[in-house]
This record gives sequence, structure tokens and C-alpha cells, in this order.
Amino acid sequence: MNNQYSNNKLISIRKTAEILGVSLDTLRRWDKSGQFPAIKSPGKHRFYSLIQIELYRNDLFTLAKKWVIAAEALPPQSEFYCQTITVFQDRVIKMGRAIQEENKLDWVSLLVSAAGEIGNNSFDHNLGNWPDIPGIFFGYDTKKRVIVLADRGQGVLTTLRRVKPTLTTDEDALQTAFTEILSGRAPEARGNGLKFVKSIIDEFPLTLEFFSGEAIASLLSKEKMDLKQPSGISFHGCLAFLKY
Repeated sequence: MNNQYSNNKLISIRKTAEILGVSLDTLRRWDKSGQFPAIKSPGKHRFYSLIQIELYRNDLFTLAKKWVIAAEALPPQSEFYCQTITVFQDRVIKMGRAIQEENKLDWVSLLVSAAGEIGNNSFDHNLGNWPDIPGIFFGYDTKKRVIVLADRGQGVLTTLRRVKPTLTTDEDALQTAFTEILSGRAPEARGNGLKFVKSIIDEFPLTLEFFSGEAIASLLSKEKMDLKQPSGISFHGCLAFLKY
């Protein structure tokens, strides 16, 4: 390797995936999109510096992920905690103003709608049934152009089984949530909102990593949804990472 690589301790893509708790395919996709670019060796192998990894580990996604998978049930940091839907909706409106001011998006209203739909789902389908901590984690960074939402609710599989009892896996539940219109009385009709989110992603430069249970749905504008089951990871409720 030349000096670009020898002057810094580099971590392989496989080890980096283990450290961050994501799949190899996710890292490759983030590299391709520029979301989390890798350092390429002359042989085109992907590596990551310790500085990159530490910066990433301390971002909003990592804070939300640690909260969702934690064994101990504690509320998230106050600046990211929306205990009620009213608090969340107020912060979503403020986020829309901040994004418009910083990023000047002509489709900011749809971005806000996508984030709002994900957060509203958490409240609507866990009402009265929160396993431990009620409410959601909600944070955004207009510099990095990311939005993160998470809950420690029942998860997509449990809530969708109310209207589709034949579902057996988290992957099947996410496939249904993002692609099928379901009927049923509220709050059982989970999934219709996420289909609306997918329709926005299909048309605009927006990516979504959506985690629930033991499955991940990866959605990228104008590309087929990718479903994965990461080994050794199980999420209490849901975790959504939006990149615009």
C-alpha cells in the first residue's frame, strides 16, 4: 500500500461491519452512495480508518441503535426523546423548517411526510401496548442530511400479525409493510403508512434503512427493496435511518 494507507491504521470492511453492527452489503451500498465512503486499496479492496469508525459510532444512528437494543429500559437523551405524538409532530415541523433553511430542498414537504409517517406509526401501533419505554427517539442532522427515528415498541411482525396472522418472520413482515395495502380497524392496519414512505423513496433521492426484530429493509430511490437478516442483532421495536 502507498502512504495513504500505511500512515493510518485501517480496518477491513468485514471487521468494520462487525463493529458497527451492519451487514457487508450495507457498507458497500453506503460506500457507493457516498454516505459512508470507504478507503480503496490499489487492489480496490475497501478499508475504513479508526477515525471514520469512531466518528460514525458517535452519530445519531449509533445513539438510537444503542438505545433500541439495550437490555436496560431507560428513556433516550432528552433532546431526542418524544414521549408523546404531540411532541413528535411539533419537532417534525421544526425539522422541516431547518432542512429548508439549510438544504433548500424543493421536496422538503415529502421528506417531512416520510419521517412523520414513520414516527406516527410508532405511536399509532403501540398505543397502550408499549413493552417498556413509551415514545420514540427522533433526531436529525441537516449538515449530514440524515434523520433517525426509533422505538422500543412491539415491532412490525407483532403488529402486522393482527391483520395477517400467517406472517412468521420479520423479513416477511417488512416485505408486507412496505409493499401491501392492508385493511382493518385502527390500530391494526399497520403497513399502509410504510407503503406511502416507499412511494416517496421511489421518486426522490432518499434512502432508508429500516430495522425491526431481526430484519433490515434497505430502500434506495428507483431500486428494488433489499431485505436482510443480520446475524446476532435483534431490535426492540423499530429503527429507521433516512438519508436525503
